[in-house]
Amino acid sequence: MLLIAVLEAIGGQASRSLMDCFADILFTLNKHCFSLLSMWIKEALQPPGFPFARLSPEQKDTFSQQILRERSSTKSKMAASSRLMKELEEIRNWRMENFCNIQVNEVNLFIWQGLIVPDNPPYDKGAFKIEINFPAEYPFKPPKITFKTKIYHWNIDEKGQVCLPVISAENWKPMTKTDQVIQSLIALVNDPQPEHLLRADLAEEYSKDRKKFYKNAEEFTRKYGEKRPVN
Repeated sequence: MLLIAVLEAIGGQASRSLMDCFADILFTLNKHCFSLLSMWIKEALQPPGFPFARLSPEQKDTFSQQILRERSSTKSKMAASSRLMKELEEIRNWRMENFCNIQVNEVNLFIWQGLIVPDNPPYDKGAFKIEINFPAEYPFKPPKITFKTKIYHWNIDEKGQVCLPVISAENWKPMTKTDQVIQSLIALVNDPQPEHLLRADLAEEYSKDRKKFYKNAEEFTRKYGEKRPVN
Protein backbone atom coordinates (compact mmCIF):
# COMPACT_ATOMS: atom_id res chain seq x y z
CA MET A 1 0.00 0.00 0.00
CA LEU A 2 2.84 2.40 0.84
CA LEU A 3 4.51 1.75 -2.51
CA ILE A 4 1.25 2.29 -4.41
CA ALA A 5 0.63 5.57 -2.53
CA VAL A 6 4.14 6.78 -3.40
CA LEU A 7 3.73 5.88 -7.08
CA GLU A 8 0.33 7.55 -7.21
CA ALA A 9 1.81 10.73 -5.77
CA ILE A 10 4.66 10.67 -8.30
CA GLY A 11 2.15 10.14 -11.08
CA GLY A 12 0.13 13.05 -9.76
CA GLN A 13 3.18 15.32 -10.12
CA ALA A 14 3.67 16.10 -6.44
CA SER A 15 5.83 19.03 -5.29
CA ARG A 16 9.61 18.84 -5.52
CA SER A 17 10.10 18.56 -1.75
CA LEU A 18 7.49 15.82 -1.54
CA MET A 19 9.07 13.99 -4.49
CA ASP A 20 12.41 13.99 -2.64
CA CYS A 21 10.70 12.39 0.36
CA PHE A 22 9.13 9.76 -1.89
CA ALA A 23 12.51 9.04 -3.45
CA ASP A 24 13.93 8.49 0.04
CA ILE A 25 11.12 6.05 0.78
CA LEU A 26 11.80 4.08 -2.37
CA PHE A 27 15.55 3.92 -1.75
CA THR A 28 14.97 2.87 1.88
CA LEU A 29 12.71 0.07 0.68
CA ASN A 30 15.38 -0.74 -1.88
CA LYS A 31 18.03 -1.00 0.83
CA HIS A 32 16.11 -3.17 3.27
CA CYS A 33 13.64 -5.10 1.08
CA PHE A 34 15.35 -5.36 -2.29
CA SER A 35 14.01 -8.78 -3.33
CA LEU A 36 10.47 -7.79 -2.36
CA LEU A 37 10.70 -4.32 -3.90
CA SER A 38 11.52 -5.66 -7.35
CA MET A 39 8.38 -7.81 -7.17
CA TRP A 40 6.25 -5.02 -5.67
CA ILE A 41 7.22 -2.49 -8.32
CA LYS A 42 6.44 -4.93 -11.13
CA GLU A 43 3.02 -5.72 -9.64
CA ALA A 44 2.17 -2.10 -8.80
CA LEU A 45 2.99 -0.80 -12.28
CA GLN A 46 1.13 -3.58 -14.12
CA PRO A 47 -2.35 -1.98 -14.35
CA PRO A 48 -2.75 0.15 -17.53
CA GLY A 49 -2.87 3.88 -16.86
CA PHE A 50 -1.17 3.61 -13.46
CA PRO A 51 0.17 5.87 -12.00
CA PHE A 52 -0.99 8.11 -14.90
CA ALA A 53 -2.41 7.51 -18.35
CA ARG A 54 0.49 8.74 -20.50
CA LEU A 55 3.07 6.43 -18.94
CA SER A 56 4.12 3.79 -21.48
CA PRO A 57 5.29 0.25 -20.57
CA GLU A 58 8.82 1.22 -21.70
CA GLN A 59 8.85 4.21 -19.33
CA LYS A 60 7.61 2.02 -16.49
CA ASP A 61 10.42 -0.43 -17.16
CA THR A 62 13.01 2.37 -17.24
CA PHE A 63 11.70 3.74 -13.93
CA SER A 64 11.85 0.30 -12.30
CA GLN A 65 15.40 -0.34 -13.51
CA GLN A 66 16.56 3.05 -12.22
CA ILE A 67 15.28 2.33 -8.73
CA LEU A 68 16.73 -1.18 -8.66
CA ARG A 69 20.05 -0.07 -10.14
CA GLU A 70 20.45 2.40 -7.29
CA ARG A 71 20.41 -0.59 -4.94
CA SER A 72 23.40 -2.10 -6.73
CA SER A 73 25.33 1.17 -6.52
CA THR A 74 24.51 1.67 -2.82
CA LYS A 75 25.44 -1.91 -1.96
CA SER A 76 28.76 -1.59 -3.78
CA LYS A 77 29.59 1.66 -1.99
CA MET A 78 28.74 0.18 1.41
CA ALA A 79 31.00 -2.81 0.74
CA ALA A 80 33.82 -0.48 -0.31
CA SER A 81 33.38 1.65 2.81
CA SER A 82 33.49 -1.41 5.03
CA ARG A 83 36.73 -2.64 3.46
CA LEU A 84 38.33 0.83 3.58
CA MET A 85 37.47 1.21 7.25
CA LYS A 86 39.18 -2.11 8.00
CA GLU A 87 42.25 -1.24 5.89
CA LEU A 88 42.55 2.18 7.51
CA GLU A 89 42.46 0.63 10.98
CA GLU A 90 45.15 -1.89 9.99
CA ILE A 91 47.45 0.81 8.59
CA ARG A 92 47.03 3.03 11.66
CA ASN A 93 47.72 0.10 13.99
CA TRP A 94 50.74 -0.94 11.93
CA ARG A 95 52.21 2.59 12.01
CA MET A 96 54.11 2.53 8.75
CA GLU A 97 57.42 4.40 9.08
CA ASN A 98 57.29 5.89 5.59
CA PHE A 99 53.61 6.84 5.55
CA CYS A 100 52.22 9.02 8.32
CA ASN A 101 49.92 11.94 9.19
CA ILE A 102 47.00 10.01 7.70
CA GLN A 103 43.91 12.20 7.42
CA VAL A 104 40.54 10.71 6.56
CA ASN A 105 37.12 12.28 6.88
CA GLU A 106 35.16 9.58 8.70
CA VAL A 107 32.04 10.67 6.81
CA ASN A 108 33.79 10.06 3.47
CA LEU A 109 36.24 7.17 3.60
CA PHE A 110 36.92 7.41 -0.13
CA ILE A 111 39.52 10.19 0.16
CA TRP A 112 42.72 9.73 2.18
CA GLN A 113 45.61 12.13 2.65
CA GLY A 114 48.98 11.30 4.09
CA LEU A 115 52.69 12.04 4.09
CA ILE A 116 55.22 9.95 2.18
CA VAL A 117 58.62 10.01 3.90
CA PRO A 118 61.30 8.55 1.56
CA ASP A 119 64.57 7.04 2.79
CA ASN A 120 66.80 7.47 -0.26
CA PRO A 121 68.52 10.61 -1.54
CA PRO A 122 67.68 13.04 -2.99
CA TYR A 123 64.13 12.67 -1.67
CA ASP A 124 65.15 12.04 1.94
CA LYS A 125 65.56 15.80 2.43
CA GLY A 126 61.80 16.28 2.67
CA ALA A 127 58.40 14.60 2.74
CA PHE A 128 55.55 14.57 0.22
CA LYS A 129 51.83 14.95 0.75
CA ILE A 130 49.66 12.60 -1.30
CA GLU A 131 45.94 12.10 -1.79
CA ILE A 132 44.38 8.71 -2.45
CA ASN A 133 40.97 8.66 -4.11
CA PHE A 134 39.04 5.39 -3.99
CA PRO A 135 36.22 4.73 -6.48
CA ALA A 136 32.81 3.57 -5.27
CA GLU A 137 33.57 0.24 -7.00
CA TYR A 138 36.69 -0.38 -4.87
CA PRO A 139 38.27 -2.95 -4.64
CA PHE A 140 37.14 -3.98 -8.13
CA LYS A 141 38.55 -0.73 -9.50
CA PRO A 142 41.91 0.70 -8.36
CA PRO A 143 42.47 3.87 -6.34
CA LYS A 144 44.03 6.97 -7.86
CA ILE A 145 47.04 8.66 -6.23
CA THR A 146 47.93 12.32 -6.63
CA PHE A 147 50.98 14.09 -5.20
CA LYS A 148 49.94 17.37 -3.58
CA THR A 149 53.57 18.32 -2.96
CA LYS A 150 55.79 19.11 -5.94
CA ILE A 151 58.47 16.50 -6.59
CA TYR A 152 61.46 16.29 -8.96
CA HIS A 153 60.79 12.74 -10.15
CA TRP A 154 60.45 11.28 -13.64
CA ASN A 155 57.63 8.89 -12.67
CA ILE A 156 55.48 11.77 -11.35
CA ASP A 157 54.35 14.65 -13.56
CA GLU A 158 53.87 18.36 -12.79
CA LYS A 159 50.20 17.77 -11.91
CA GLY A 160 51.10 15.17 -9.31
CA GLN A 161 49.93 12.20 -11.34
CA VAL A 162 52.00 9.10 -10.74
CA CYS A 163 52.71 6.11 -12.99
CA LEU A 164 52.44 3.24 -10.52
CA PRO A 165 52.03 -0.17 -12.21
CA VAL A 166 50.24 -1.85 -9.29
CA ILE A 167 47.22 0.49 -9.67
CA SER A 168 47.10 0.53 -13.46
CA ALA A 169 43.89 -0.84 -14.97
CA GLU A 170 45.68 -3.80 -16.58
CA ASN A 171 47.57 -4.83 -13.42
CA TRP A 172 45.07 -4.10 -10.66
CA LYS A 173 43.85 -7.04 -8.58
CA PRO A 174 40.92 -6.73 -6.11
CA MET A 175 42.88 -8.56 -3.40
CA THR A 176 45.58 -5.84 -3.43
CA LYS A 177 45.40 -3.82 -0.22
CA THR A 178 46.09 -0.12 0.25
CA ASP A 179 49.16 -0.75 2.41
CA GLN A 180 50.67 -2.72 -0.50
CA VAL A 181 49.92 0.16 -2.85
CA ILE A 182 51.60 2.60 -0.46
CA GLN A 183 54.65 0.36 -0.12
CA SER A 184 54.92 0.18 -3.92
CA LEU A 185 54.64 3.96 -4.11
CA ILE A 186 57.38 4.47 -1.50
CA ALA A 187 59.63 2.05 -3.39
CA LEU A 188 58.99 3.98 -6.62
CA VAL A 189 59.83 7.33 -4.99
CA ASN A 190 63.01 5.92 -3.49
CA ASP A 191 64.03 4.23 -6.73
CA PRO A 192 62.65 5.89 -9.93
CA GLN A 193 61.88 3.45 -12.72
CA PRO A 194 62.94 4.15 -16.32
CA GLU A 195 60.13 1.97 -17.74
CA HIS A 196 57.34 4.27 -16.54
CA LEU A 197 58.37 7.78 -17.58
CA LEU A 198 56.14 10.79 -17.12
CA ARG A 199 59.01 13.32 -17.17
CA ALA A 200 61.34 12.37 -20.02
CA ASP A 201 63.35 15.57 -19.45
CA LEU A 202 64.33 14.48 -15.94
CA ALA A 203 65.22 10.97 -17.07
CA GLU A 204 67.40 12.44 -19.80
CA GLU A 205 69.12 14.74 -17.30
CA TYR A 206 69.80 11.74 -15.06
CA SER A 207 71.28 9.68 -17.90
CA LYS A 208 73.54 12.52 -19.08
CA ASP A 209 74.67 13.94 -15.73
CA ARG A 210 73.67 11.98 -12.65
CA LYS A 211 75.44 14.37 -10.28
CA LYS A 212 73.54 17.34 -11.70
CA PHE A 213 70.22 15.49 -11.41
CA TYR A 214 70.80 14.67 -7.75
CA LYS A 215 71.80 18.26 -7.02
CA ASN A 216 68.71 19.69 -8.72
CA ALA A 217 66.39 17.12 -7.14
CA GLU A 218 67.79 17.76 -3.67
CA GLU A 219 67.43 21.55 -4.02
CA PHE A 220 63.90 21.10 -5.36
CA THR A 221 62.99 18.82 -2.44
CA ARG A 222 64.39 21.28 0.13
CA LYS A 223 62.42 24.11 -1.50
CA TYR A 224 59.05 22.45 -2.05
CA GLY A 225 59.05 19.40 0.20
CA GLU A 226 57.03 19.12 3.40
CA LYS A 227 58.78 19.09 6.74
CA ARG A 228 59.79 15.57 7.74
CA PRO A 229 58.09 14.38 10.94
CA VAL A 230 60.26 13.96 14.01
CA ASN A 231 60.10 10.47 15.50
